Amino acid sequence: MSTPDVALNSQVSQLYRAQSKWLHGWLTPRVNCTHLAADLVQDVFVRVMTAADAAAKLEAVREPKGYLATIARRLMIDHLRRVHLERAWLQVLAEQPEALDISAEQRLSLLQTLFELDAMLAALGANVREAFLLSQVDGMPYKRIAAQLGVSEVTVRRYIAKAAEHCMIYSLTHGQ
Repeated sequence: MSTPDVALNSQVSQLYRAQSKWLHGWLTPRVNCTHLAADLVQDVFVRVMTAADAAAKLEAVREPKGYLATIARRLMIDHLRRVHLERAWLQVLAEQPEALDISAEQRLSLLQTLFELDAMLAALGANVREAFLLSQVDGMPYKRIAAQLGVSEVTVRRYIAKAAEHCMIYSLTHGQ
């Protein structure tokens, strides 16, 4: 193990010992589940350790509780988005006739794909995301999208190009 790794592990261990109980107590009433809170605490510290330039970031932290709470809030939002998406997906499946029922493996695969799509689209701005979805999912022409969003058709073309570029980069960086 290299010296920076040892230093980072030491920093994170010290932070974990000092703040994990506080973070668990802070998360528990917000997620209303001690087990989920415990999972999120672990996820927070995984994020801390795996952040780009983690040691420098930890050195710069003046308020550890604020830093950890910010990471925890983002993880809670991600978790809630996944839960809502999963519930919506299960509702759609429940409304399908039995003849269209799919296996548990297919459901899991489709759900994981939905999570990936959701994560990818979440990084786009609201107008870019909406233009992209209206174009790709609803098949709406650019002229109608422009009217609906209250922007020019040229702007819609830029939005779609930006979204397509984002999708390609996401796909390349996430090995898909």
